[in-house]
This record gives sequence, structure tokens and C-alpha cells, in this order.
Amino acid sequence: MKKDLLQEKVEQGLDEIRPFLESDGGNIELISIKNNVVKVKLLGNCVSCSVNQMTLKNGVEMTIKKFAPQIEEVINID
Repeated sequence: MKKDLLQEKVEQGLDEIRPFLESDGGNIELISIKNNVVKVKLLGNCVSCSVNQMTLKNGVEMTIKKFAPQIEEVINID
């Protein structure tokens, strides 16, 4: 899959999860996609949230994989 199409699919996933993060005062930013690993940065209240790793794996990663099944992992960078 071409890089820009993959990025578009990942962005679609982020756009789907973003309203839930924003409702809690947070947000998410796409940093990079390399070797089917997506790096994101959690923003706002998501940074200090005690369940942000659970949100990242069960929410963000699952949603991104729905749009781009070849993605293997989503990692938050500080």
C-alpha cells in the first residue's frame, strides 16, 4: 500500500477516535508511520490520564487497525 494511502487510512482512524478524546479534554497527533508501526503523541488531558495506555491499545490501536489492518502496533511518544 502506498505511504500516502496508508497515512490517509490511519488519519481516518484517528478522526474516528478523536471526538472521544476531545470530550475528555485530550487529543492525539500522528507523528509517523514506519514499518507498519504508528507513532502518535497524546495531547491535553490524555498525557496525565491514568488509563491512557488502555485507551491507546483498546481504543486508538483497534480503531486504526479497522481502517489499516496491516498496522502492527501504535506507540505513544512523550
